[in-house]
Amino acid sequence: MTTPVSRRMVEVSGTEALWLLEGAAQGRLVYIQRESSVIRPAVHLLQYGRLIVRTPAQATALSDRATLTYHADEIRVAGGTGWTVTATGPAEVITDADEAAHYRRTLPGWVHGPHDTLLRIRPQTVTGFRLAHEEA
Repeated sequence: MTTPVSRRMVEVSGTEALWLLEGAAQGRLVYIQRESSVIRPAVHLLQYGRLIVRTPAQATALSDRATLTYHADEIRVAGGTGWTVTATGPAEVITDADEAAHYRRTLPGWVHGPHDTLLRIRPQTVTGFRLAHEEA
């Protein structure tokens, strides 16, 4: 018989949370639409303190949002360890053609067309946790 392992969440600093986020390639964009939470897969990069996100969502659904939330994590199922990071801040759809072309080359997307949106999020609130085993 195996002994159950106690797990715990340890909060990390905002700097460490951004470092973890920078090391990840994928996450999820989270926003509210018609009073329901919408979660879309996304790829991202952190550049000059800004989070650049490419997601399969309509730009019209995102352009009127003052702030957006982005979440990424890396959780090892077998051991129950890893980390989770959430960043929230003002966001804007990237509309400059040259800048958009650059990020479309840099960030692999799922589709190209009306559901291929590039965003710039300025993280103002960043929270992160490491998932670990309880020490004996």
